[in-house]
Amino acid sequence: MRVPYNRVATRSAAGSARSTLTVLTASVGTAGLAAAAARPGLLAMVDQHAAAVRDSLDGDRRPLTVAALAGYAEGVRAAAVEHGWQPSTDPTDWSAPNWLHTRLLAVCALARSVDPRHLA
Repeated sequence: MRVPYNRVATRSAAGSARSTLTVLTASVGTAGLAAAAARPGLLAMVDQHAAAVRDSLDGDRRPLTVAALAGYAEGVRAAAVEHGWQPSTDPTDWSAPNWLHTRLLAVCALARSVDPRHLA
């Protein structure tokens, strides 16, 4: 059976997006979402960032997708790198996270609501 190229490309793009969000969740989301569940102030910050991400992706007009969230996260990280940000090997201090970590954590929270099966 032949599979049209556009269907293969679509599956490949979806797999890539899921992979991006899975890696993001492993590096930021798991510990950050646990911290947010225990810290109401952090949870409020994440909710505010999630609203901003949703707004940026027109989430009120069309459903958020894994691909849109992955692209957004990659764009935020690329912009941070362009401005001199370097990933740290130290764990994030969730008692006082920076803007970048909070924004990426918000993407993880949104991704969990869009496709919970791969972001436990």
